Amino acid sequence: MSQRRRTAILISGRGSNMAALLAAAADPAYPAEIALVLSNRADAAGLARAAEAGIPTVVVESRRFGKDRAGFEAAMEAELAAHGIGLIALAGFMRVLTEGFTRRWSGRMLNIHPSLLPAFPGLDTHAHALAAGVRLHGCTVHLVTPGVDEGPIVAQAAVPVLAGDTEETLAHRVLAEEHRLYPAALGWLASGRLRLQEGRAVVDPAPGPSGESLRNPG
Repeated sequence: MSQRRRTAILISGRGSNMAALLAAAADPAYPAEIALVLSNRADAAGLARAAEAGIPTVVVESRRFGKDRAGFEAAMEAELAAHGIGLIALAGFMRVLTEGFTRRWSGRMLNIHPSLLPAFPGLDTHAHALAAGVRLHGCTVHLVTPGVDEGPIVAQAAVPVLAGDTEETLAHRVLAEEHRLYPAALGWLASGRLRLQEGRAVVDPAPGPSGESLRNPG
């Protein structure tokens, strides 16, 4: 098969979606190789999980840079370059990236958000969904652009909002869909099937066993 794309996962906490990506990438046939887990917090629990899986980890402490966002991102870029990274997957990375950084990684950086965007961008999405009385909630994988949670939508998964749901019960069902959806989307990006077309994310059909397109099966 073609060479796997070297991918960095950026985290700030426990790395739940990171673990799902690591599990997918453990298959040699998966088109992305997780070559680095980078955190802006030294106490992120996901760092230990990544190290246990044999993945190189690095910490670039954001608080050390104060308001110097450019300096923080330059330090991250140096680590990404040192590890030969070609793709980025944000997995609970709690920093807003600058326009310069997002443009440099345009079309090569994914994020997963716990709502059906464009509904409920930002934080506390499950609380907002319950307060709004929606009947469907879910998660979205999108390409990252300068606007927070505004990038082209790659894929979404929905779950019903049930009577008696709390933030915790709703979050649990959404998280199960996140763990299914994110590895699929990263695989599309790493294999070259995901591309931008007129500002929208397009996923090309998977090739058949002999390489032919499955766009028109049968």
